[in-house]
Amino acid sequence: MTAKEIHKEHIKEHIQEIEDAIAIGIERRPATIGLHVSACSIELLELYLHAMGKITAGTMIKHGWFKAPKPGQKIEPLADRKLGVSFPAKDDILSLMYTIEDERNKTIYGKPSNAGVSAILAAFQKLHKIIKERLHGLGEEIE
Repeated sequence: MTAKEIHKEHIKEHIQEIEDAIAIGIERRPATIGLHVSACSIELLELYLHAMGKITAGTMIKHGWFKAPKPGQKIEPLADRKLGVSFPAKDDILSLMYTIEDERNKTIYGKPSNAGVSAILAAFQKLHKIIKERLHGLGEEIE
């Protein structure tokens, strides 16, 4: 299996888990949603960057890189420093990744509100749509 195929399989699995958790109820499965939304977001980004040839097979992106930059921060955000690549829709994608990761730990380990879980899901759905459309333009199809 190629790196792209592996990413597609992982994306499919994460999306199924997210859908199952939503069906059970977001108030009953916030940790499952937080974990799979975060992991799937990374898989989507890796697939997108692989499809454009921006990263090599085996490159691993870590969710911890997506801490939102602080207002007036003088150094480049961690995601920009670690990724080191430019790509279409980067600002939109990173903004959504920041939203997802800002809520991740509360959703997985804390006592999240339904509003927090809904926010992470909404950000993921936007991210999924953007990357899916971009991948389609590159000749790659995902769920």
